[in-house]
Amino acid sequence: MAYLAFYRMFRPDTLDKVVRQEHIVKILTNQIESGKIGHAYLFCGPRGTGKTSVAKIFARAINCEHPVNGSPCGKCSTCRALAEGGNMDISEIDAASNNGVDEMRDLREKVQYPPVAGRYKVYIIDEVHMLTQSAFNAVLKTLEEPPAHAVFILATTEPQKIPATILSRCMRFDFKLIPQHDLEGLLRNVLEKVGKEYEDEAVAAIARAGAGSARDTLSIADMCVSYSAGKLTYADVNAVLGSADFYRIADVVKMLLSDDAGGALTCAEEVFAGGKSAGVFVKDVLNFLNNVSVAKMCKNAAEILNLPADMFGKVKEIASADGHKILRATEIFVRAEADMRYAADARVVLETAILRCTLPQADYNIDALLSRVSALEEKVKNLSAAAANVPVQAPRTESAPMPVSGTQSDIFSEKPRGRATAFYADLPAKQPETQSEKQPVVKAANRPALQPAEGEDVFDGVQKPAAAPAGGLTGKSVHAALLRALRTTHKNAVLFTLCADLSCVQEGAKYVFNTENETVYRAITRQDNSAVLAEVLAQSGVTDFEVRLNKKQDGLKKAVETLKANFGGTDIEIK
Repeated sequence: MAYLAFYRMFRPDTLDKVVRQEHIVKILTNQIESGKIGHAYLFCGPRGTGKTSVAKIFARAINCEHPVNGSPCGKCSTCRALAEGGNMDISEIDAASNNGVDEMRDLREKVQYPPVAGRYKVYIIDEVHMLTQSAFNAVLKTLEEPPAHAVFILATTEPQKIPATILSRCMRFDFKLIPQHDLEGLLRNVLEKVGKEYEDEAVAAIARAGAGSARDTLSIADMCVSYSAGKLTYADVNAVLGSADFYRIADVVKMLLSDDAGGALTCAEEVFAGGKSAGVFVKDVLNFLNNVSVAKMCKNAAEILNLPADMFGKVKEIASADGHKILRATEIFVRAEADMRYAADARVVLETAILRCTLPQADYNIDALLSRVSALEEKVKNLSAAAANVPVQAPRTESAPMPVSGTQSDIFSEKPRGRATAFYADLPAKQPETQSEKQPVVKAANRPALQPAEGEDVFDGVQKPAAAPAGGLTGKSVHAALLRALRTTHKNAVLFTLCADLSCVQEGAKYVFNTENETVYRAITRQDNSAVLAEVLAQSGVTDFEVRLNKKQDGLKKAVETLKANFGGTDIEIK
């Protein structure tokens, strides 16, 4: 007998041998045992997940005289008749090569004939999405109301291409990708049956390369068994797949995430020298970065990746890198893989991707900036930890100078600054008579400074006057102090702008604020603004003040009166 490939030799012949499609197997088993068989089924899902195999098992099981757990017994006369090659009760049609309307019309005519050996006549149409629109229309009516003995099983990898009129007439079953753990179990079973020794790392590498497909996994295993003369090793699998060594790729990714451009380029050159292509190298790096992302984000990463202990330890070590760098490196290599399809030299694209990963300071996209910010934050944390060991500065004594607003001593003061602090820092000071009695005074540029007099109380660590004599201040200095207090303590921009339009003069013990703008006058004399104005002026000892409106027409009226006095009998009208 001719040699059979692994995926044909170990094709399941009963439902209990199907790998991980329990949700489908259970439904079909219950239908067979209860005798409630539908007339049309749609099996859809990725390649190599068991669609055609389950369709063949189900076709024989519904015709079997004594099914066992929903599977054909293989011993009855019907099972033996169906096993013969010339049996017409089970027909397999390849829609990729028989996709015309004539083939579907022929099927519509043949479906009327009853089965020969069993109870049902089953039509398995593989790759049904390849049928033309006319072919779908030709089989539509038959699919909706077929004869009682006819059962249709449609199999496809692209259900979105099937018309909705066909989908609505079928019982749909979605086959899922097979987990790596189950593929490894299938591989071990196959290798033990053929008598081939193996390493666990080799089995895991084949299962990962299978990417959820049992047929792809068995095909790769078939090549690896033929390549290896003795025990199947991880190096043999890498040689068959053409991928680079796991630990070499790990070194490359580690250098990418640590911004070591020279080391990463050197490792890439060594991989190229081993005969690996740039496309395979990028694919290996992306697979490793995916493993690193899983190891960083998932608590059960060891179960998800299912890597040998030493390999998972290497992945876990690299996963301690910054998450922004891992994401940025992955996106860069994904773009590089796409760019290689249109590049004249794929190697240049790969080396450019390596430089972009390792030189974030030369890249101005958002991911590079985030990576640089993360590095700066790490440096700040280190500096903060070092600063935590510096002894705290001793508290200020009475002889120490008053903190200056906006300076370092003010920022690190133990007590919060009160509202009056900024104001008193700029008020005029009473100068001491002797040099030994002088206290440091903070003065604003080109403005008189004011310092509290004797008999003052303390507020927030700053001396506050109980009653400063109003007569000691000029109208100009009071106006300037008012503006500074509104700007630094109350943070009232509107009131500050209104007061900037005022002018202040002293009339005896009263301070008069004048304005020629009626809108400004009404706004300042409003109750809330007037209360703030009184509070700020009271802090400097000014309690007697008034806001006056001096209209521009007052001078004009005086001039008119003068004219009338000088030129009696003349009518003068003001417009």
